[in-house]
Amino acid sequence: MRAALVAVLLAASSAALADFSGTVVRIVDGDTLDVLVQNRPVRVRLAQIDAPERRQAYGTRARQALSAMVFRRVVTVSDAGADHYGRRLGTVFVAGMNINAAMVDRGMAWAYRQYLRDRSLIGLEQQARAERRGLWNDPAPVTPWFFRAHPFP
Repeated sequence: MRAALVAVLLAASSAALADFSGTVVRIVDGDTLDVLVQNRPVRVRLAQIDAPERRQAYGTRARQALSAMVFRRVVTVSDAGADHYGRRLGTVFVAGMNINAAMVDRGMAWAYRQYLRDRSLIGLEQQARAERRGLWNDPAPVTPWFFRAHPFP
């Protein structure tokens, strides 16, 4: 009985973290999108990056950049679990391209150090900053985590 319970729990946890594919049907903001999987939308938060909020500088541009790369395209999500909002956390791929990394490389998101596992994102951010790409063209960009804690009027 106990072995059967353990087997069920292991199967459920591995299924929850399996990669999945679907078509992007909505771009919420620069780091969140909806993927249609088996006729049901799944909200996905791009793991390890943080894009500007919609109301902050470069928020609209980040959303547009993400949309240009993935909207109405088939993506594969490498599932990393769920966040406290119930969104799936993951690395999103289109035709082999890592979209999370592309957002950082294009200066449309920060490497989210609080949740960072892929240290290469820091190098991409530093390169984007050095070349003043995207939000790094701003002389003093405000991080999304600071903006959320201290929203401007």
